[in-house]
Amino acid sequence: MSEFKSGVIAIVGRPNAGKSTLLNALLQEKIAIMSDKPNTTRNNIAGILTNEDTQYVFMDTPGIHKPQQELGKVLNKNAYIAMEDADVIAWIADVTQSFGTGDEFILNRLKELNTPVILLLNKVDKLNKEKLLKRLMYWSNLHDFAEIVPLSALKKENLDEVLSVFRQYIPEGMALYPAEMKSDHGLVFQLSELVREKVLFKTHEEIPHSVAVVLESMKEKDGKVALSFIVIVDRDSQKGILIGKGGDMIRDIRLSAQKEIKEKLGKPVEVELYVRVEKNWRNREAKIKEFGLDELSE
Repeated sequence: MSEFKSGVIAIVGRPNAGKSTLLNALLQEKIAIMSDKPNTTRNNIAGILTNEDTQYVFMDTPGIHKPQQELGKVLNKNAYIAMEDADVIAWIADVTQSFGTGDEFILNRLKELNTPVILLLNKVDKLNKEKLLKRLMYWSNLHDFAEIVPLSALKKENLDEVLSVFRQYIPEGMALYPAEMKSDHGLVFQLSELVREKVLFKTHEEIPHSVAVVLESMKEKDGKVALSFIVIVDRDSQKGILIGKGGDMIRDIRLSAQKEIKEKLGKPVEVELYVRVEKNWRNREAKIKEFGLDELSE
């Protein structure tokens, strides 16, 4: 039997390249929330996959981008820390998109490190073979990647090959986490993220980037769980949009979150949402810290 291996794989890439989709697909469980909005992921989230001879610790990182606010700087810093601490870096790129300034930003950062970089070309199901071959050739000429693996995270295509390649580059050693553990983030974080996911899904334009969610209380009585969340935005106008006409929007978000939280906890739940305005919170370090978005930025 082969030696047990255990290592950290940092999943990096531009916003909306499919990092969280890949993490959830590899773990066959929803660990990271998903949205088509850029910068959905704000914290470094470890998803842990343990089998008989390997423990893969995947770090889902915020999308690396040119920051507009203090929050953006914190998100980039979190991604950089994960890259520096990893045994392997998995750069996931949307093969349907042209190589842009965001990719160049990532590439320059990777060149500063001595860590093996595996390029994962995602969304290959959207290209024909001829176009895919051209994209593979283009990317292979950009950098001396340890490996290049085409895949579709959404359709769960070629994931076994992805795991096989990762295993080659992580060291022998004992497990870093208990075998039954799936994430390094606790229930409070996961439930707050589920509510934020529903906000992202229901709202458009200015709201997604400006929202934070904090679980204020969680109490169980007679087999039913009552949860109270504060949804934070940074302008009064956003509060109005989030509540909606006659409270329609916030009710839709609450019912959608309540349904998924009930499935996650396996028991009846009652969710309450309160919207609060914190002016310009994304540029205020104290607020970023208060809302738990600077975990790795020290």
